[in-house]
Amino acid sequence: MKTDTTRRALLLAAAALPLAGLAQAPAKVLVEVWKDPSCGCCHDWVKHLQDSGFAVKVNDTGNNAMRAKLGIPAKLGSCHTALVGGYAVEGHVPAQDIRRLLKEKPRALGLTVPGMVVGSPGMDGPAYNGRRDPYDVLLVGKDGESRVYASYNKS
Repeated sequence: MKTDTTRRALLLAAAALPLAGLAQAPAKVLVEVWKDPSCGCCHDWVKHLQDSGFAVKVNDTGNNAMRAKLGIPAKLGSCHTALVGGYAVEGHVPAQDIRRLLKEKPRALGLTVPGMVVGSPGMDGPAYNGRRDPYDVLLVGKDGESRVYASYNKS
C-alpha cells in the first residue's frame, strides 16, 4: 500500500515538472507593427523579431499615420513602424538594440534606422548576395532630434 502511494506521488511530481518550468518562463515582449500588406522586407523584419524571442502583432494598414502619431519625424522614416514598451521603433532596427532600449529606458521617443539599408535585419535576404551597407541605429529624442545609438558594418 505504501509503495503504491509513494509511486503515485512520484509520478504526479514528475508530471508536474514540465509545468513548473512553464510557469517560470518569462512572457514574450509584444511588438506591435504597422506596415504595408505587400512589403516583403517588413515581413522579414517581423520574422527577425520573432526569431529573437519577441511576440509580434502585425497591422497591415501602412505606417505613415502611426509614425506621425508616435512623433517620429518623416525624415527619419522607413517602411514600417512599431511600438514596444512605450517606445517607437522605425525601420529595420536590430532586435538586440530594441532589447537594449527596453533595458536602459532612456527618455526618448524610440529608435530608427531611416530608409531601407541593405544588410539590416529584414534587408539581408538572399536577394542582396551578402551585401552589407554600413548604417546607424538612431535614438530619437522627445524633441525629434537624434543621435547614434549603435553602428553596424563600419570600416
